[in-house]
Amino acid sequence: MSGDKAGATESGRADVADARYPIPAEPPEYRTRPRKVSGRKRTPIWDAVAALYVVIALVFVGWLATEMAVHAKPGDSLWVLNLVAFWATSAYLAVPRIHQILTLLYVPDYFIGRTRTGDGVLGDPVNLAVDGTADDIHAGMQAAGWVLADEVTVRSSWGIVVSSLFKRPYPSAPVSNLYLFGRKQAFAYQKEVDGNASRRHHVRFWPTPEGWHLPGGQRVDFLAAGTYDRSVGFSLFTGQITHKVDADTDAERDFIIDTLRYADPKIDVAVIDKFSAAYHSRNGGGDAINTDGDLPVLDVRGASERGPAPQMPRPDKSVARHHIPPLPLLFTGALALWGFIFAGIQVAVDPQVTASKLVMPAVEFALWLLTAARQRWAWVGLMTISSITAFSHLLLLDFSKLADVILTGVSVFVVLAVSATAVREWVRGGNRRVPVSN
Repeated sequence: MSGDKAGATESGRADVADARYPIPAEPPEYRTRPRKVSGRKRTPIWDAVAALYVVIALVFVGWLATEMAVHAKPGDSLWVLNLVAFWATSAYLAVPRIHQILTLLYVPDYFIGRTRTGDGVLGDPVNLAVDGTADDIHAGMQAAGWVLADEVTVRSSWGIVVSSLFKRPYPSAPVSNLYLFGRKQAFAYQKEVDGNASRRHHVRFWPTPEGWHLPGGQRVDFLAAGTYDRSVGFSLFTGQITHKVDADTDAERDFIIDTLRYADPKIDVAVIDKFSAAYHSRNGGGDAINTDGDLPVLDVRGASERGPAPQMPRPDKSVARHHIPPLPLLFTGALALWGFIFAGIQVAVDPQVTASKLVMPAVEFALWLLTAARQRWAWVGLMTISSITAFSHLLLLDFSKLADVILTGVSVFVVLAVSATAVREWVRGGNRRVPVSN
């Protein structure tokens, strides 16, 4: 009987193949198909200008890091401070910008079963699919003892640092943002181990786009990526301080499923065998990961009706994000305003300082205001003036003067900030397609 069924399946596949690829009646000819054109409007000249200043900012950061490395030798003045500054500049400014540039060129911008980091590097594997609503997922996860993770803010980030250093519990500690379908996770859950935020189970969830299907044609409501944080350490790819992930991502995937089904036996699970090839790789932090390639599909439909009402994510009552300039632009504006005020104070209290000293700070602040108003030409002007300022500071940098070093570092950071992807998309006036943080 099974042989007959298998034979019928093979026959059906052959019929489909013959319908799509009939035997040619005459010698085949090569015919190219029209290229599919995206409906998204592009302005190549602005993209080229933006790319130019992204590279300029990277050159300046590399220049500054090199100067710091040269003066970080034992015996030199402030060598320890320069060594720390070199690490911070390289790990948090230079290397992420290099990743941003390179990954835009070679990392696929379509679903391959992997998430992406803010710098564009391939992140954790997508190892779980879910059928059900967000309410059902919240109900199932909370019934299984998982805690809804806080959003990433300055306060929550500081909280997880304190928790990791002093081994204090932080059950709702935030998780870093990973991206799928061009969006960060909708929400995430975690379980601390022994009340220490440096070791925890965690899983991120993304709703699938409307009408989107998995490779092979199956439709699911959510995709998820679960991994186990085993410790805190340095990223192999950037040198940043981050959580280190256990290599066996399948163990975390299975743990998530078991906790959900233990708490609610009515949750079903099906498995798409060999959804991807089994592989060994590394995630965005450089940690080794491996998986058997199977994709379990959890059916949590009805979970919100079977248990108590779950705690839902707090709604964002702040002004809509597209009404607020991105953080790098706000930082630049604060510096521009301070420069204008400081120049005004100098003109007012020092008779030898003429009013002409106010011209450049006034121009910079005016350009910033127009950039905040989404004027592209003003944004290019602001990047140009910032680049000239940073270049002049780097040329005249005197490492024997701490104030000079700080001023040079700030000027370089301004170039990095105004050329950031978030600022570019702000002046473009649209939503970012692939989020990148700088």
